[in-house]
Amino acid sequence: MPKSLIRLLIVGLVLFPGNVCADLETLRLATTTSTENSGLLELLLPPFEEANNCRVDVIPVGTGRAIRLGESGDVDVILVHARSREEKFVASGAGVDRRDVMYNDFVILGSSNDPAGIREQADIVSVMKRIAAHHALFISRGDESGTHTREAKLWQIAKIEPRGEWYLEAGRGMGEVIKMADELQAYTLSDRGTFLAFQSTVGLQIVFSGGERLYNPYGAIMVNPQKHPHVNAKLAKKFLDYLVSEPVKSAITGFRKNGEQLFHIKNED
Repeated sequence: MPKSLIRLLIVGLVLFPGNVCADLETLRLATTTSTENSGLLELLLPPFEEANNCRVDVIPVGTGRAIRLGESGDVDVILVHARSREEKFVASGAGVDRRDVMYNDFVILGSSNDPAGIREQADIVSVMKRIAAHHALFISRGDESGTHTREAKLWQIAKIEPRGEWYLEAGRGMGEVIKMADELQAYTLSDRGTFLAFQSTVGLQIVFSGGERLYNPYGAIMVNPQKHPHVNAKLAKKFLDYLVSEPVKSAITGFRKNGEQLFHIKNED
């Protein structure tokens, strides 16, 4: 093929990339690393994109950063799990139309030998006190995520200020922290969904679970288009409706890793 013709083809591709690409709308979604690490988004997003001729650009970050992206108008929707912070986000006028999407729970992970005797404890407050009293190595996400927010609340309830060589703040996502805790044979707090997604790759075990204080709901919120007019409000509204639709509820409840359900919805049987 003559070089002149090749140059013309390249110019044509740059200037006229095709109707399919040109027609695609974009939805910007800031969400937690747990929804990304678990693989749930790989299941939920393609049908929405196909049905709406759009692309969902996912920004997987901690809840704190996701909320800040929403406050600055850098995304259209946030999907997070820190209810108190979500309520402040809406109350401030930065977000509107919050939807309850799903829930799972937080769990304490540790090595099989459980050096602090966590399995013997009756409640999560006793667990946190036991870890601190034994100076048992604990890896914190330390990233203002929903998991980090809950962890900080648990230390507060236990009236403990964690510090010292036994307490390490990673500043990483949940999957990376699980791997780090596994390598160091340390304790950590994780959402159950991410742990189940990583369970086959690490030696950590769930050494404590259960109780209202470990309940972990996820909510989706549209960034307020009145505050940020460039927000794709129409597509964001469709996405919120999609997340709470019956087909998606069925997909969420049917999503499993190693035979175990990762997320639940309130009205499931």
